[in-house]
Amino acid sequence: MGILGIVLCIVAFLLISGLAAMLIYTYPISKRVYRQQLVRTEPEKWGRVCSAPDNQEQQEMWDLGNEWAQQNREKMTEVSLRSEGFQLFGEYYDFGCNRCVIILPGRCESLAYSYYFAPPYQQAGFNVLVIDTRCHGKSEGIYNTIGVKERFDVIAWADYANTVLGNQEIWFHGICIGTAAGVYTMADPNCPKCVKGLVTEGCFVSFRETFKRHMMADKRPLFPVLDLVMFHINKNTGTNVYKDKPLSAFQKIPAHMRVLFLYGEKDIFSIPEKSQKLFDVCAAKDKQIVWFDKGGHSHLRINNTKKYDDAIISFFKE
Repeated sequence: MGILGIVLCIVAFLLISGLAAMLIYTYPISKRVYRQQLVRTEPEKWGRVCSAPDNQEQQEMWDLGNEWAQQNREKMTEVSLRSEGFQLFGEYYDFGCNRCVIILPGRCESLAYSYYFAPPYQQAGFNVLVIDTRCHGKSEGIYNTIGVKERFDVIAWADYANTVLGNQEIWFHGICIGTAAGVYTMADPNCPKCVKGLVTEGCFVSFRETFKRHMMADKRPLFPVLDLVMFHINKNTGTNVYKDKPLSAFQKIPAHMRVLFLYGEKDIFSIPEKSQKLFDVCAAKDKQIVWFDKGGHSHLRINNTKKYDDAIISFFKE
């Protein structure tokens, strides 16, 4: 072996050793991040409490939502069903309408968070079903599957709202990851025919994309931690985030569905150019997009209440 061959062998050895050392160091970090962000490690985690009490806007949303729930408590019935082996829980607010919106909250949020988004639907003539998604609130479960397997639960809730609660039309309002569950449901061949469409706030093109931006905001190391977290998701839940993503699902929904996209120009997690891409590929013939110049991720309504509510009410008048 010549000098060049020896040098190349040494370089290859150093690269392999360096990569192995990096994986040994970062694997525990990725596992810790995964368990913190996507695994219900104890029953109290992701309960019916404000997820970010130190955030003034989040606390205000929580307080206003609970005021709405208290004002309409006499209209509420506690509901429950079994899906995929999990007992799931919700609350149904019956305003005497023939259509229902199922509000699908984001990661770490219970049904109590969803109260805040109910008022425009009450004004637009909807009954309201808020749900604890699996491994949130009172519902059973351990792993968040980024909306992929939660779609089976949403299918069950939509069928329940139709056949048991008597609603002729079912609509979804999804916030961030809640939209993922909603659009996967709409793209599923087993989606109930009563499902008519979706209003989405802050949906992402793929979970890897938005999680990367969350890690950047938290100043976490990206390589190789980001993709190791994606590995843990697949290992524990079977979800392939490289394949299962809203960008693909929006292209597969039936053309007769209606979709309203609500997006923030200052959203650093579901950034505008990616959001526009979702709208562009959406297969729905009747689709609209409304942009808001104030408010961060999932905080559009608190910063633009009238415009937000008017956009929803107007969408359902058409």
